[in-house]
Amino acid sequence: MSNIFYLAILVLDIVVVLEILKSNKDMEKKALWIIAVIFLPLLGPVLYYFMGKK
Repeated sequence: MSNIFYLAILVLDIVVVLEILKSNKDMEKKALWIIAVIFLPLLGPVLYYFMGKK
């Protein structure tokens, strides 16, 4: 059961990173958001959707 949870987090992180790369932000902001998503796998995508995506 935990493998499905880890796989779901991985898929979510990949989707968010691809969305960040497609955005119109500067490369510095993109890099910072990608680092946040990678190092905070659960909190990073939530923060991006609430704070970074406008």
